[in-house]
Amino acid sequence: QVQLVESGGGLVQAGGSLRLSCAASGRTFSAMGWFRQAPGKEREFVARIAWIGTSPYYADSVKGRFTISRDNAKNTVYLQMNSLKPEDTAVYYCVAGLLGATRPADFSSWGQGTQVTVSS
Repeated sequence: QVQLVESGGGLVQAGGSLRLSCAASGRTFSAMGWFRQAPGKEREFVARIAWIGTSPYYADSVKGRFTISRDNAKNTVYLQMNSLKPEDTAVYYCVAGLLGATRPADFSSWGQGTQVTVSS
């Protein structure tokens, strides 16, 4: 099992930026990524990246605004979020799982989540 610890959430005005970090320990997986869940809504895939190589993949709703990256030496994955919108408000979860996956069930390890709130 891998342990995932997120940080970097907070309150920001629309148009602003935040960077989330996720430190991983334990076993490694093929890919890591981010989901989010807004109140009253289902968990939504945001982005993923392979642990080896590149191949980042994004949900259409964040493409062009969010960037996922990793630092293998630090076992850390980042999510740089720019041009934030109120609809980006959610709890963001770091995940580890299968390469090529976008469904919650394909990611067996989840962090505790970090709140991102974007005010209008």
